[in-house]
Amino acid sequence: MTQSLRIVERTKAFFTEIGDLSYFSLRFFKEVFTRPYEFQELLRQCYHIGNRSLLLVGVTGFILGLVFTLQSRPTLMEFGAESWMPSMVGISIVREIGPVITALICAGRIGSGIGAELGSMKVTEQIDAMEVSGTNPFKYLVVTRITATTLMLPLLIIFGDAIALFGSAIIENIKGAVSYQLYFNQVFDAIKFSDIIPATIKSFFFGFAIGLVGCYKGYHCKKGTAGVGEASNSAVVYTSMLLFVIDFIAVFVSDIFFEI
Repeated sequence: MTQSLRIVERTKAFFTEIGDLSYFSLRFFKEVFTRPYEFQELLRQCYHIGNRSLLLVGVTGFILGLVFTLQSRPTLMEFGAESWMPSMVGISIVREIGPVITALICAGRIGSGIGAELGSMKVTEQIDAMEVSGTNPFKYLVVTRITATTLMLPLLIIFGDAIALFGSAIIENIKGAVSYQLYFNQVFDAIKFSDIIPATIKSFFFGFAIGLVGCYKGYHCKKGTAGVGEASNSAVVYTSMLLFVIDFIAVFVSDIFFEI
């Protein structure tokens, strides 16, 4: 009986949190189109989220290109298909691997940072002070951060894809004596708009999910320093799960669309 009650309580809490998150997202769409617009804070968040993530995304993308090519090359050599390496790597990175890996990396850095920042402001009552002073904390803190992640993540994914392809080209140049010009010619010949468009569209949803969950967890942080850590940790966990759900839906929908 006790175990059944626990299951019921956890299920109830799960659906309650989904409802709260849905209301939180609806409030964002309401506030984002109403005045005043916090352009300066938005630009500051874009710099903080985008520019300061370039090094991490670049290093991750470079290593991803190196490892993926090194692991795939022996298998293709067994079938005498090593000439397909640039096409396979290019399509795989642009379609799926690049956006998902970059989004997960950004979820760990950006999502946890937003959750911890807003959580500490909630605990120290800075958000309450903003409300007393007449400032709309939701618009200033939440809307700007969600908008910044939505705009910056596609750019970070494009940057990460380019660095990953460059790392792959280095391995192909060393192992297979393939020139950089020939490598990128084969990559661009293989990639189509049907590969780029779905990946770009879902990258906006990835950015929105990272900002939404991070802001939600931080904005509804529990009191105490333990609540800040819990908000930061749960922001990463929930965002990572949500990214895989969004990716599955995007792949499923795009597959139906392009089949039609």
